[in-house]
Amino acid sequence: MNDVPDRLPAERLRASDADRERVAEVLRAAAAEGRIDLPELDERLTRVYAARTYADLEPLTRDIPRAVSDAVARRGGGDVAVSRPATWAVAVMSGFDRRGRWAAPGVLRALAFWGGGRIDLREAQFDANVIRIRAWAIMGGIDIVVPDDAEVSINGLGLMGGFDQRAAGLGSPGGPRIHIDGLAFWGGVSVKRRARPGR
Repeated sequence: MNDVPDRLPAERLRASDADRERVAEVLRAAAAEGRIDLPELDERLTRVYAARTYADLEPLTRDIPRAVSDAVARRGGGDVAVSRPATWAVAVMSGFDRRGRWAAPGVLRALAFWGGGRIDLREAQFDANVIRIRAWAIMGGIDIVVPDDAEVSINGLGLMGGFDQRAAGLGSPGGPRIHIDGLAFWGGVSVKRRARPGR
């Protein structure tokens, strides 16, 4: 008697947490580009995290161009896509994490809505040594880590929330310039100075 079951078709195989997270990241990138709106993103993410098989996941990105999926795969694979860095970081009832070696655009827009995100600039590659971060935390939180040699200006507003201003100040000659603004509404944006790894 053979104890090994017949192989199921690929679409009926069980999806892993990593599979679900890859699909969720494609959807967040599509929302950041305006391809789907926030209510639809919320509805699709609910279906992503309830998915059990590849057949459950496949329809959720069927109408998203392959270029979006390829860009997400490049970002998630550890290689830095220097030619075209992502300009949005979005967390809707979820999270995002930008740290390690990554390509920081001239302007990065970050949104956390009922979610959280972390932006660590200590090892980021900057365009012209300058970056502007526009951060919106709505019933969520965004943590920003800046290198201790950076010149940092912060001009954010907290409404029933907090927008941390304490890391603002001058840096070392030749250090990066970081401008942070935005809104924290029933949420928080924290900015902290830290030494670069290895120093």
